[in-house]
Amino acid sequence: MAPKYTALDDELHGYLVEHGAREDDVLAQVAAETEALGDISVMQIAPDQGAFLTLLVLAIGARTALELGTFTGYSAICIARGLPSDGRLLACEIDEKWAEIARANFERAGVADRVDVRIGPALDTLASLPPDEVFDFAFIDADKEGYPDYYEHVLAHLRPGGVVMVDNILRGGAVLDPEDGSPGNLAVRELNDRLATDDRIDVAMLGVADGIALGRKR
Repeated sequence: MAPKYTALDDELHGYLVEHGAREDDVLAQVAAETEALGDISVMQIAPDQGAFLTLLVLAIGARTALELGTFTGYSAICIARGLPSDGRLLACEIDEKWAEIARANFERAGVADRVDVRIGPALDTLASLPPDEVFDFAFIDADKEGYPDYYEHVLAHLRPGGVVMVDNILRGGAVLDPEDGSPGNLAVRELNDRLATDDRIDVAMLGVADGIALGRKR
């Protein structure tokens, strides 16, 4: 069967974002301020991805969520906006500087009461959770070398029927480059292979932004 997809150029992608990502003034300001930080701003998710995060959290009726890699808070705002007013997002960020900026952005977005920011290595935070603490939704977007370990820890704390989203599964196309043996690329490839055959989840991979994987825990 021939592949069925539409290749996106900048103009067509812009059309999708314009029609499908309702980026309000708060998110636009967070995006602009983050972009002003320079090259590191590449760590921020795209607007269409943010819209998808909010919609997905709403669609599964999530009340509790987990995020690994918060940066300046754009993705966390999108997740928190999908939660009910008494919902809770545990946001893991290793850098105190980014966490401080993210907290200010949560206040600006009116979701600070729903977000608990934990500073430190994400694996340490996950290891400190009670074994019976579970989440409805999780978003993995931290250092790529840790992806396989993050996934296993997150899955252990995901309720049956809960959903995990993994970002950057395409690595800008580097997952197809056999000469790219960087630790991050090898780790993402390892996780992609695991996701494709893991019978603990139902899986789908989508070409949104730099590629995302969705896993629903069985």
